[in-house]
Amino acid sequence: MSCFPIDHIDHRVRSIAAVRPFYDRLMPALGYTQIDDCGSALEYYCPDEANQFFGLHERAHHEPSDTRVAFAAPTRADVDRIGALLHEMGARALEPPHDCLDYIQPYYAVFFEDPEGNKLEVCCRR
Repeated sequence: MSCFPIDHIDHRVRSIAAVRPFYDRLMPALGYTQIDDCGSALEYYCPDEANQFFGLHERAHHEPSDTRVAFAAPTRADVDRIGALLHEMGARALEPPHDCLDYIQPYYAVFFEDPEGNKLEVCCRR
């Protein structure tokens, strides 16, 4: 049996207004170029047949956890490009792109947090 592909992610934040500038730069760089503002939610769509999306949902009492969302990059150069963008944006807790030697190889990734402390990652397994 193969793994089920991800359809969408509903990501919780305390304030969409506070994190929107961050995600408005990050998500298009990851290929999620269509933005749908639903008021209490903001959804970034990948314009392909699967219509997959990453949604931000406002919850005033949300507390970031150790849960991390990882995006799969097609190449190491893509990880480097996103790492440079994150550095330029002043991403929190930024760990620049590197080989993660404790992981199943190959594994090249950049780790970071959004403005509220939600943990994210962009990785390449090539």
